[in-house]
Amino acid sequence: MDRPRHALIIANDRYEDGGLRQLRAPAQDAVALAEVLGDPQVGDFDVDVLRNEPAHAIRRTVERFFSDGRRDDTLMLHFSCHGLKSESGHLYFAARDTEPRLLEATAVSAAFVRHCMTRTRARRTVLFLDCCYGGAFSRGSSSVRAGSDLHVLDSFAGEKLGGGRGWAVITASDAMEYAFEGAELAEGAAPRPSLFTHAVVEGLTSGEADLDADGEISLDELYDYVFDHVRQRNPHQTPGRTVDMQGDVYLAHSRRRRVVPRKVPPALRAAMEDPNFYARLGAVAELHTCVESPDLSLALGARLALEEIEQNDIRVVADEARRALAKTELRPDPVRLDFGRVPQGSAAPHRGVQLLGPPLARSCTAHPAGDWMRTEETREGLDVSIDTSTPGRLAGDLLLKGAAGEAVLRVEAEIQPTQAPPPAPPAAPPPPPPAQSPPTVSMTTASTTSPASPVAPGRPPHPPATPPSTTPRPAAPRSSARAPLLAGAALVLALVSVGAVVRAGVKAKAAADLRRQGGDLGEHLGAFGIATTLAVALATAVGALVLGALARHALTAPPTRRPPSAPGTTRSLAWTARLPAIPALILALLAVVAYPIVNKYW
Repeated sequence: MDRPRHALIIANDRYEDGGLRQLRAPAQDAVALAEVLGDPQVGDFDVDVLRNEPAHAIRRTVERFFSDGRRDDTLMLHFSCHGLKSESGHLYFAARDTEPRLLEATAVSAAFVRHCMTRTRARRTVLFLDCCYGGAFSRGSSSVRAGSDLHVLDSFAGEKLGGGRGWAVITASDAMEYAFEGAELAEGAAPRPSLFTHAVVEGLTSGEADLDADGEISLDELYDYVFDHVRQRNPHQTPGRTVDMQGDVYLAHSRRRRVVPRKVPPALRAAMEDPNFYARLGAVAELHTCVESPDLSLALGARLALEEIEQNDIRVVADEARRALAKTELRPDPVRLDFGRVPQGSAAPHRGVQLLGPPLARSCTAHPAGDWMRTEETREGLDVSIDTSTPGRLAGDLLLKGAAGEAVLRVEAEIQPTQAPPPAPPAAPPPPPPAQSPPTVSMTTASTTSPASPVAPGRPPHPPATPPSTTPRPAAPRSSARAPLLAGAALVLALVSVGAVVRAGVKAKAAADLRRQGGDLGEHLGAFGIATTLAVALATAVGALVLGALARHALTAPPTRRPPSAPGTTRSLAWTARLPAIPALILALLAVVAYPIVNKYW
C-alpha cells in the first residue's frame, strides 16, 4: 500500500446535445469519490477530477494519465457519464460536446481507453465505469435499432498485457438500460442517483468492504461488496467485471481491524479448571482484568474464556462470569439521537456519541440502516450526521458491531420541506378625505339635566354605579400527597424484602449443594454472605410495615390538606404492601433463628 497511487475521475452531467438528458448523479459521485480516494487514512490516492469537459480535452487527459504512469504505480480511472453504442456496435463515452450522430469525432471511444491502458508502464490499472448505456440511432432513421444489447466488458477484451502488468474493469451494468428514440432518450431514462458509485464510496469510507477484516480492501473484496449492495437495492442492475491480473491489488485502507484472540496463560487456564470453585472464582476476576486491557488480542482471548466459563461452570461461578462480561459490553451514550425538525437543504446537523466500555468494546464499526445517515470516528466515539436533501420523516438504527458484541443506536429526524415566502399583500388604497360635519354645540352636565331623571333642588346627583370587583379570590391551600407517597414507599420496601428472602434461599441452596461435595456448611453460608441478606430482609420488611402505618395515620389530616382520591389510593397501597411484608418478616425471623443452629451443628 506504500506504492504511488493515482486516480482520474471523469464526470459529465451536462450535455449540449438535446438528445442527451442531463444527469444529476455524476456531480455528486465525483465529489464523494474524490474525497474518499484522496483521504490519506482510506484511499491515499493522488486524485484529479475532470468535469464537463469536451471530448478532445478528455482524450488528451486520459492519454497523459496513462503515459505518465511508472512501473510501480497503481492507476485508477473512473467514468461517470452516458455510455453510447454506435451503429457498428462500438462503445463510446459521452462528453459535454458529444453529438450522437458523430460519435467518432465528438465522444471518447472505449477502444481508445483500452489502447491507452495497454501502453502504460504501470503494473496495476483499474477502470470503473458508472455509465447509463444507450444505443445510437441509425443514420437517416429516427427509430431505435432493434435487437442487440450492449455488452460493455466485450469492449475491453483482448490480448493479455504481459510483462507482469495487469488490469481490471468493473462496470455498474453490462446491459443497455435505455435507448434513443429520435433525438431524445426514451421514457424511463429519468436520471437517478448512482447506486454503483455510492456503494463504492460507502464500502471504502465505512470499511465494510474489508470483508476479511485484515485492514486492507482489495479489488475483489470491493467488487463483492458493491455487487451485493447494488443487487439488494435494485435487482434489475447487475455489476460486472473482467480481470487480467496476477495477485491482489489493494485499493484502500480500512478502519476495521481483525482481532486475533490470544490464548490465556497456562497458569490462568489451570485456575479455570481447578476443582476448587474458589480458585475458579479467582480466575474469573483475573480474566475480567484482562478483558479491560488495551491489548485487544489479550482482551479478546480473556473474553472468550469468560464465555466458556459462563456456559460450562456451576451456577455460582457462571454468574460471576456473566457479571464480568456485562461490565465489558459496549455502551453508547446516548442510545437515541433525535435531530428534531431540520429545514430541507440546510447544513447537515451533527451529534456526538460517546462509546463507553473497555478498549475491546470500543473497537467497533458502525453500520447505518439508511443512506441518509453518516458516521465518522472521533476520539470519544462517533460523530453522527444526516442528509437533509429529502423531506420527510427519517428513522433508523445505527448498529455498532465489534468483538465484544453489538449495540443499537436509534436515530430520528424530520426534514421539513422548504416553502416559498408568501406574496406581499397589495398596497392599500389611500384613505378618502374626511367628510365635512355640521358644527356641534358642546353641552356640559352641570348646565343640563335629563327629563327622565329629575334632581331635586339642593340634592346632589346620584353617584355612578361601581363595577363589580374582578380581583381573584385567594387560592385554597395546595393538597398534600404525603399519604400516597408513604404507602408507595412501603410497597417498594416490601418487594425488596421479598427479593432479599428469595435471594437468601437461593444462597442457602447453593451452600447446601457445595456441602454435598465436602466442607463445612457454616463456612459456605458465610462465604455467600447469607447473614447480610437476612438482615436486609428484616430491615426492609419492618420498614414497609412502619411506613404503611404512617401512611394510614396521615389520612387523619383535614380533607383540605389531601386530594380527594388520597384515602382510596393510600389504603390500597398500604394493604398491598402488608401482603408480602408480613410473610417476608416471618420467614426472615425463622431464618435468623435457624442460622446459628445450622452453623453450629452442620
